Amino acid sequence: MRIVLLGAPGSGKGTQSQKLVDKYHIPQISTGNLLRAAVTGGSPLGKQAKGFMEAGQLVPDHIVLGMIEERLSHKDVRKGFILDGFPRNIPQAQALDELLDKVHQPLDATILIDVDLDVLIQRITGRRTCLSCGQVYNIYTSPSRLDDRCDKCGGDLHHRMDDNEETIGNRLRIYEAQTTPLINYYRQQGKLKNIQGVGEIDDIFTKLITVLDRLTNIKPEKQREESTKMSTAKKKTATKKAAPKKKAAATKKKAVATKKKAAVTKKKAAAKKKTATKKKAAVKKKTATKKKAAAKKK
Repeated sequence: MRIVLLGAPGSGKGTQSQKLVDKYHIPQISTGNLLRAAVTGGSPLGKQAKGFMEAGQLVPDHIVLGMIEERLSHKDVRKGFILDGFPRNIPQAQALDELLDKVHQPLDATILIDVDLDVLIQRITGRRTCLSCGQVYNIYTSPSRLDDRCDKCGGDLHHRMDDNEETIGNRLRIYEAQTTPLINYYRQQGKLKNIQGVGEIDDIFTKLITVLDRLTNIKPEKQREESTKMSTAKKKTATKKAAPKKKAAATKKKAVATKKKAAVTKKKAAAKKKTATKKKAAVKKKTATKKKAAAKKK
Protein backbone atom coordinates (compact mmCIF):
# COMPACT_ATOMS: atom_id res chain seq x y z
CA MET A 1 0.00 0.00 0.00
CA ARG A 2 1.59 3.26 -1.17
CA ILE A 3 -0.41 6.38 -0.36
CA VAL A 4 -0.18 10.14 0.05
CA LEU A 5 -2.22 11.73 2.82
CA LEU A 6 -3.54 15.20 2.03
CA GLY A 7 -5.22 17.53 4.48
CA ALA A 8 -5.08 21.03 5.90
CA PRO A 9 -3.26 21.84 9.16
CA GLY A 10 -5.40 20.39 11.93
CA SER A 11 -7.15 17.84 9.70
CA GLY A 12 -5.70 14.93 11.68
CA LYS A 13 -3.21 13.60 9.11
CA GLY A 14 -0.54 12.95 11.72
CA THR A 15 -2.91 11.07 14.03
CA GLN A 16 -4.34 8.94 11.24
CA SER A 17 -0.87 8.28 9.78
CA GLN A 18 0.31 6.83 13.07
CA LYS A 19 -2.74 4.61 13.34
CA LEU A 20 -2.09 3.34 9.79
CA VAL A 21 1.52 2.60 10.72
CA ASP A 22 0.37 0.58 13.74
CA LYS A 23 -2.25 -1.35 11.77
CA TYR A 24 -0.41 -2.14 8.52
CA HIS A 25 3.22 -2.03 9.74
CA ILE A 26 4.39 0.26 6.98
CA PRO A 27 6.45 3.42 7.60
CA GLN A 28 5.24 7.00 7.58
CA ILE A 29 7.59 9.10 5.48
CA SER A 30 7.44 12.68 6.72
CA THR A 31 9.63 15.11 4.79
CA GLY A 32 10.04 17.20 7.93
CA ASN A 33 11.45 14.22 9.81
CA LEU A 34 13.64 13.27 6.83
CA LEU A 35 15.14 16.75 6.72
CA ARG A 36 15.85 16.84 10.45
CA ALA A 37 17.39 13.36 10.42
CA ALA A 38 19.55 14.15 7.38
CA VAL A 39 20.81 17.41 8.89
CA THR A 40 21.52 15.75 12.25
CA GLY A 41 23.20 12.77 10.58
CA GLY A 42 25.35 15.02 8.40
CA SER A 43 24.59 13.19 5.13
CA PRO A 44 25.57 14.91 1.84
CA LEU A 45 21.93 15.85 1.21
CA GLY A 46 21.57 16.88 4.85
CA LYS A 47 24.52 19.25 4.54
CA GLN A 48 22.98 20.83 1.44
CA ALA A 49 19.62 21.18 3.19
CA LYS A 50 21.24 22.68 6.29
CA GLY A 51 22.66 25.57 4.27
CA PHE A 52 19.21 26.52 2.97
CA MET A 53 17.56 26.08 6.37
CA GLU A 54 20.14 28.22 8.15
CA ALA A 55 19.62 30.93 5.54
CA GLY A 56 15.89 30.83 6.23
CA GLN A 57 15.13 29.50 2.74
CA LEU A 58 12.96 26.61 1.59
CA VAL A 59 14.88 23.44 0.85
CA PRO A 60 14.75 22.86 -2.96
CA ASP A 61 12.55 20.08 -4.22
CA HIS A 62 15.42 18.10 -5.76
CA ILE A 63 17.06 17.75 -2.32
CA VAL A 64 13.79 16.64 -0.69
CA LEU A 65 13.17 14.16 -3.52
CA GLY A 66 16.71 12.85 -3.12
CA MET A 67 16.00 12.16 0.55
CA ILE A 68 12.72 10.42 -0.33
CA GLU A 69 14.52 8.28 -2.90
CA GLU A 70 17.10 7.26 -0.29
CA ARG A 71 14.32 6.43 2.17
CA LEU A 72 12.54 4.27 -0.40
CA SER A 73 15.64 2.09 -0.72
CA HIS A 74 15.19 0.78 2.85
CA LYS A 75 13.74 -2.70 3.44
CA ASP A 76 10.82 -1.51 5.56
CA VAL A 77 9.09 0.15 2.58
CA ARG A 78 8.73 -3.06 0.58
CA LYS A 79 5.14 -3.47 1.76
CA GLY A 80 4.38 0.21 1.20
CA PHE A 81 4.61 3.64 2.78
CA ILE A 82 2.58 6.67 3.84
CA LEU A 83 3.78 10.03 2.53
CA ASP A 84 2.84 12.94 4.76
CA GLY A 85 3.77 16.57 4.04
CA PHE A 86 4.81 15.98 0.44
CA PRO A 87 3.84 16.84 -2.25
CA ARG A 88 2.42 20.31 -1.57
CA ASN A 89 2.01 21.56 -5.15
CA ILE A 90 1.76 20.37 -8.77
CA PRO A 91 5.51 20.49 -9.66
CA GLN A 92 6.30 18.43 -6.57
CA ALA A 93 3.57 15.92 -7.42
CA GLN A 94 4.85 15.55 -10.98
CA ALA A 95 8.43 15.10 -9.76
CA LEU A 96 7.26 12.56 -7.18
CA ASP A 97 5.40 10.56 -9.86
CA GLU A 98 8.58 10.44 -11.97
CA LEU A 99 10.62 9.28 -8.97
CA LEU A 100 8.13 6.58 -7.97
CA ASP A 101 7.93 5.32 -11.58
CA LYS A 102 11.73 5.19 -11.63
CA VAL A 103 11.87 2.98 -8.51
CA HIS A 104 8.79 0.98 -9.61
CA GLN A 105 6.70 2.00 -6.61
CA PRO A 106 3.79 4.05 -8.01
CA LEU A 107 1.11 5.43 -5.70
CA ASP A 108 -1.98 3.34 -5.06
CA ALA A 109 -4.05 6.28 -3.84
CA THR A 110 -4.14 9.79 -2.46
CA ILE A 111 -6.44 10.24 0.52
CA LEU A 112 -7.84 13.69 1.26
CA ILE A 113 -8.98 14.15 4.87
CA ASP A 114 -11.53 16.89 4.37
CA VAL A 115 -12.50 19.17 7.28
CA ASP A 116 -14.50 22.44 7.33
CA LEU A 117 -12.60 25.66 8.03
CA ASP A 118 -14.44 26.42 11.29
CA VAL A 119 -13.64 22.98 12.66
CA LEU A 120 -9.97 23.34 11.70
CA ILE A 121 -9.64 26.68 13.50
CA GLN A 122 -11.28 25.25 16.62
CA ARG A 123 -8.99 22.22 16.56
CA ILE A 124 -5.80 24.23 16.21
CA THR A 125 -6.59 27.12 18.56
CA GLY A 126 -7.78 24.66 21.21
CA ARG A 127 -4.76 22.38 20.89
CA ARG A 128 -2.67 21.76 24.01
CA THR A 129 0.43 19.52 24.07
CA CYS A 130 2.11 17.90 27.06
CA LEU A 131 5.73 19.06 27.30
CA SER A 132 6.74 15.78 28.99
CA CYS A 133 5.13 12.95 27.01
CA GLY A 134 3.74 14.69 23.90
CA GLN A 135 0.10 13.76 24.55
CA VAL A 136 -2.22 16.13 22.67
CA TYR A 137 -5.47 17.55 24.08
CA ASN A 138 -8.06 20.04 22.86
CA ILE A 139 -9.88 22.39 25.22
CA TYR A 140 -13.00 22.22 23.01
CA THR A 141 -13.23 18.56 22.01
CA SER A 142 -10.93 16.46 24.22
CA PRO A 143 -9.81 18.48 27.26
CA SER A 144 -7.57 17.20 30.03
CA ARG A 145 -9.39 16.30 33.22
CA LEU A 146 -6.64 18.14 35.11
CA ASP A 147 -7.15 21.39 33.16
CA ASP A 148 -3.58 22.63 32.57
CA ARG A 149 -1.83 19.31 33.29
CA CYS A 150 -1.55 16.00 31.42
CA ASP A 151 -3.85 13.15 32.47
CA LYS A 152 -1.19 10.56 31.58
CA CYS A 153 1.95 11.92 33.26
CA GLY A 154 0.95 15.11 35.04
CA GLY A 155 3.21 17.23 32.81
CA ASP A 156 2.49 20.84 31.92
CA LEU A 157 0.31 21.46 28.85
CA HIS A 158 1.69 23.86 26.23
CA HIS A 159 -0.17 26.13 23.81
CA ARG A 160 1.96 26.98 20.75
CA MET A 161 2.30 30.71 20.06
CA ASP A 162 1.50 30.21 16.37
CA ASP A 163 -1.74 28.36 17.20
CA ASN A 164 -3.80 31.56 16.94
CA GLU A 165 -6.53 32.53 14.50
CA GLU A 166 -4.44 35.04 12.53
CA THR A 167 -1.53 32.67 11.95
CA ILE A 168 -3.82 29.73 11.29
CA GLY A 169 -5.89 31.73 8.80
CA ASN A 170 -2.74 32.55 6.87
CA ARG A 171 -1.56 28.92 6.92
CA LEU A 172 -4.94 27.73 5.69
CA ARG A 173 -4.98 30.26 2.85
CA ILE A 174 -1.56 29.07 1.71
CA TYR A 175 -2.70 25.45 1.96
CA GLU A 176 -5.83 26.13 -0.08
CA ALA A 177 -3.91 28.01 -2.79
CA GLN A 178 -1.34 25.25 -3.14
CA THR A 179 -3.38 22.13 -2.50
CA THR A 180 -6.62 22.73 -4.43
CA PRO A 181 -4.83 22.25 -7.79
CA LEU A 182 -3.08 19.21 -6.29
CA ILE A 183 -6.44 17.66 -5.41
CA ASN A 184 -7.57 18.09 -9.03
CA TYR A 185 -4.25 16.63 -10.25
CA TYR A 186 -4.80 13.36 -8.38
CA ARG A 187 -8.52 13.33 -9.18
CA GLN A 188 -7.69 13.36 -12.89
CA GLN A 189 -5.41 10.38 -12.33
CA GLY A 190 -8.31 8.52 -10.70
CA LYS A 191 -6.30 8.15 -7.47
CA LEU A 192 -8.05 10.65 -5.21
CA LYS A 193 -10.30 9.40 -2.42
CA ASN A 194 -12.08 11.80 -0.09
CA ILE A 195 -13.09 11.08 3.50
CA GLN A 196 -14.70 13.44 5.99
CA GLY A 197 -12.32 14.11 8.88
CA VAL A 198 -15.06 15.04 11.35
CA GLY A 199 -16.10 12.95 14.34
CA GLU A 200 -14.32 10.58 16.68
CA ILE A 201 -10.75 9.65 15.73
CA ASP A 202 -11.58 5.92 15.58
CA ASP A 203 -14.64 6.57 13.38
CA ILE A 204 -12.51 8.57 10.93
CA PHE A 205 -9.93 5.78 10.96
CA THR A 206 -12.62 3.19 10.17
CA LYS A 207 -13.65 5.23 7.12
CA LEU A 208 -10.01 5.50 6.09
CA ILE A 209 -9.21 1.79 6.25
CA THR A 210 -12.49 0.94 4.50
CA VAL A 211 -11.31 3.00 1.52
CA LEU A 212 -7.81 1.54 1.63
CA ASP A 213 -8.95 -2.08 1.88
CA ARG A 214 -11.00 -1.60 -1.27
CA LEU A 215 -8.05 -0.16 -3.16
CA THR A 216 -5.23 -2.49 -2.18
CA ASN A 217 -4.43 -6.13 -1.60
CA ILE A 218 -4.30 -5.81 2.17
CA LYS A 219 -7.17 -8.31 2.48
CA PRO A 220 -6.68 -10.71 -0.46
CA GLU A 221 -9.22 -13.25 0.83
CA LYS A 222 -11.92 -10.60 1.05
CA GLN A 223 -10.96 -9.29 -2.38
CA ARG A 224 -11.13 -12.79 -3.85
CA GLU A 225 -14.64 -13.14 -2.41
CA GLU A 226 -15.64 -9.77 -3.85
CA SER A 227 -14.05 -10.71 -7.18
CA THR A 228 -15.99 -14.00 -7.20
CA LYS A 229 -19.22 -12.16 -6.40
CA MET A 230 -18.58 -9.69 -9.20
CA SER A 231 -17.75 -12.50 -11.61
CA THR A 232 -20.94 -14.37 -10.67
CA ALA A 233 -22.98 -11.19 -11.07
CA LYS A 234 -21.42 -10.57 -14.49
CA LYS A 235 -22.23 -14.13 -15.57
CA LYS A 236 -25.84 -13.73 -14.42
CA THR A 237 -26.11 -10.45 -16.31
CA ALA A 238 -24.57 -12.00 -19.42
CA THR A 239 -26.92 -14.99 -19.16
CA LYS A 240 -29.89 -12.66 -18.75
CA LYS A 241 -28.85 -10.64 -21.77
CA ALA A 242 -28.25 -13.79 -23.84
CA ALA A 243 -31.61 -15.38 -22.87
CA PRO A 244 -33.74 -13.64 -25.57
CA LYS A 245 -31.23 -14.53 -28.30
CA LYS A 246 -30.99 -18.08 -27.03
CA LYS A 247 -34.77 -18.39 -26.97
CA ALA A 248 -35.04 -16.97 -30.51
CA ALA A 249 -32.38 -19.40 -31.72
CA ALA A 250 -34.22 -22.31 -30.09
CA THR A 251 -37.51 -21.22 -31.68
CA LYS A 252 -35.83 -20.97 -35.08
CA LYS A 253 -34.24 -24.39 -34.63
CA LYS A 254 -37.60 -25.85 -33.66
CA ALA A 255 -39.24 -24.28 -36.71
CA VAL A 256 -36.55 -25.72 -39.00
CA ALA A 257 -37.00 -29.16 -37.39
CA THR A 258 -40.77 -28.92 -37.82
CA LYS A 259 -40.29 -27.93 -41.48
CA LYS A 260 -37.93 -30.85 -42.05
CA LYS A 261 -40.34 -33.23 -40.37
CA ALA A 262 -43.19 -31.94 -42.54
CA ALA A 263 -41.03 -32.38 -45.65
CA VAL A 264 -40.17 -35.96 -44.67
CA THR A 265 -43.84 -36.71 -43.95
CA LYS A 266 -44.81 -35.20 -47.30
CA LYS A 267 -42.14 -37.22 -49.07
CA LYS A 268 -43.26 -40.43 -47.39
CA ALA A 269 -46.89 -39.69 -48.28
CA ALA A 270 -45.92 -39.03 -51.91
CA ALA A 271 -43.91 -42.26 -52.06
CA LYS A 272 -46.76 -44.21 -50.48
CA LYS A 273 -49.23 -42.71 -52.93
CA LYS A 274 -46.92 -43.53 -55.84
CA THR A 275 -46.56 -47.13 -54.68
CA ALA A 276 -50.33 -47.46 -54.25
CA THR A 277 -50.89 -46.05 -57.72
CA LYS A 278 -48.40 -48.54 -59.22
CA LYS A 279 -50.03 -51.44 -57.42
CA LYS A 280 -53.45 -50.33 -58.59
CA ALA A 281 -52.20 -49.99 -62.17
CA ALA A 282 -50.60 -53.45 -61.99
CA VAL A 283 -53.81 -55.02 -60.68
CA LYS A 284 -55.81 -53.25 -63.38
CA LYS A 285 -53.41 -54.41 -66.06
CA LYS A 286 -53.48 -57.96 -64.78
CA THR A 287 -57.29 -57.95 -64.68
CA ALA A 288 -57.41 -56.58 -68.25
CA THR A 289 -54.99 -59.26 -69.45
CA LYS A 290 -57.11 -62.01 -67.88
CA LYS A 291 -60.24 -60.63 -69.49
CA LYS A 292 -58.51 -60.45 -72.86
CA ALA A 293 -57.29 -64.01 -72.54
CA ALA A 294 -60.78 -65.20 -71.62
CA ALA A 295 -62.27 -63.42 -74.61
CA LYS A 296 -59.86 -65.19 -77.02
CA LYS A 297 -60.83 -68.63 -75.69
CA LYS A 298 -64.47 -67.99 -76.46
